[in-house]
Amino acid sequence: MLQLTPPLGWNSWNTIGNDIDEKIVCETADAMVENGLRDCGYTYLVIDDSWSKRQRDKNHRLVPNEEKFPHGMKYLADYVHARGLKLGIYSCAGNMTCGRYPGSYEHEFLDAKTFAEWEIDYLKYDYCFKPAGDQGDLLYRRMGAALLNCGRDILFSACSWGVDNTKEWIKTTGANSWRSTVDIFDVWESIKRLAKEQRDIQAYQSIGCFNDMDMLVTGMDGKGNVGVNGCTYIQYRTHFSLWSFLGSSLMIGCDIREIDAKTLSILTNREVLAINQDPACRQPFIIGGCQTFISGGDDERFIWAKLLHNGDFAIGMFNLSDSSSNMYFCMAELGLNRSCGKKLVMTDLWTGNVYETCDYHFTATLEANDCLLLRARIVDED
Repeated sequence: MLQLTPPLGWNSWNTIGNDIDEKIVCETADAMVENGLRDCGYTYLVIDDSWSKRQRDKNHRLVPNEEKFPHGMKYLADYVHARGLKLGIYSCAGNMTCGRYPGSYEHEFLDAKTFAEWEIDYLKYDYCFKPAGDQGDLLYRRMGAALLNCGRDILFSACSWGVDNTKEWIKTTGANSWRSTVDIFDVWESIKRLAKEQRDIQAYQSIGCFNDMDMLVTGMDGKGNVGVNGCTYIQYRTHFSLWSFLGSSLMIGCDIREIDAKTLSILTNREVLAINQDPACRQPFIIGGCQTFISGGDDERFIWAKLLHNGDFAIGMFNLSDSSSNMYFCMAELGLNRSCGKKLVMTDLWTGNVYETCDYHFTATLEANDCLLLRARIVDED
């Protein structure tokens, strides 16, 4: 299949971990419809690790754990599909999954056929317990070929954590998205670490093969499988803004059966989602600087920009540091110098406030851990 925009949905791992079961999946599917997440584009519901039995059956096929999933995966697929959603499942390129369940190594075509028979729509494919002598590109290429020949459109979400030079070979495998990071945790330092890694890899994603910065922790509040200290509302909003702006897959990780209004307001901001889902999917680039007068900012204070399909610019000003910072950019860095006779009219996608460039530049003071996410129209200078 060809994936035209980053996939949106929910993954069980961050909150549920190994305790996923049929009841949780059904309740989550219902919640995605009732709270409006489905209508905002979150359509994939992905079951992560520990869903299967510890051994394959006599025909070498994967078998769901009957205690967790008494009605099987086809039942769940039907349940999810009836609600306008799509069902995802998890496997691994190695002999075992990260949780030591059977992996798909040397069973790729059989497993792809099985997933197709269950009417699965999405495969998260991890990288644990890979035989040392096997190349990652060959393993992912083999599963990619298997999925493309299984008779069903299944989104292939490669999860090799960015290791073994993933970025250089992932587009050869048929993967629709690729994990560029290690696992995320629900703490600000984890979000910052993953965000800082993105600067040098944006050229490696494109339509059909999107960078996956790992699941969102927005709204976890320190609870669940990867819960640590949790984050503030501002930190969660900055986290979501970064993942959205950089074109990452957006897979919700909090328990959406118990989602609060603040979290829902972040995840369902349609203007921010429109930046993530912009059909052009153009590469972002660094502009501007911060109060240190360092061009391009530093690793905790930076500004990204990208040209959208309708000619607007999206501009994201990010202050990941723990103190306020003055930040700025010039229109010339967008390719719009004085001879163009233009200015920018910019809407803050979180507050609705409207700003304009003044003398071909813009400055703003950002508080600690905060961001300013702007959609900028080009208009004639007065």
